[in-house]
Amino acid sequence: MIGILGGMGTQAGLDFCSKLAKLNRGKSDQNYPIFLLYNKSNIPDRKQNLKKYSKVLKSLIIGCKFLEKNKCKFISIPCNTAHYWYEDLKKTIKIPILNMPKIVYKNASKNCRKGSRIGLLATETTIKTGIYNKYFKKKYDLIFPFKKLQTDSVNKSIKLVKMGKTKEAEKAIKPAVNFLIKRKCKKIILGCTELPIAIFAYKSFKKAKVSKIFMDPNLILAEASLKKY
Repeated sequence: MIGILGGMGTQAGLDFCSKLAKLNRGKSDQNYPIFLLYNKSNIPDRKQNLKKYSKVLKSLIIGCKFLEKNKCKFISIPCNTAHYWYEDLKKTIKIPILNMPKIVYKNASKNCRKGSRIGLLATETTIKTGIYNKYFKKKYDLIFPFKKLQTDSVNKSIKLVKMGKTKEAEKAIKPAVNFLIKRKCKKIILGCTELPIAIFAYKSFKKAKVSKIFMDPNLILAEASLKKY
């Protein structure tokens, strides 16, 4: 059984579960993966509590132990920023925890030439803590939006998805996407699990799956989870 630690945010966790299901389209009910979603929405905000490292870690541990106790074989966490706590979390939990940024890097390695420019749209905390940079820096040139664009486009889009305003979120993220395309990025990582919802909400799952520019960590993690399952 796949253990899913969600709630960061809730819609992102549900999007991950939806992708697990959509990857199995056409199969009988009995052939879909068995999974347990713990929508632990009371995990402290990762950005606000960055300086209170142990507070967030404790809550993540509680969530993972719940999944461990309920016979899950491994855990997937559909939240990029939460992986800042990954190494300490892994030390405490006995079952494997899939590493989203590392899995995304492996995916990029198969599809992007060394030295390529790759854009990263993510929370400021994800960028600041370097959870993607530590994997990508030796092989790729990671490009981020400048500060005002981060605030006015990326942060705004993430907030709108959390508020359930998906159409407005889709509009808000476009300037940041256009900026990265103009910077000649070969791929753009949607490095906050709210952003695939903003980008793909009004497009078919097939289009999201075969996108030539966007890398969706939620989808990539779902594919890795199914493979491990």
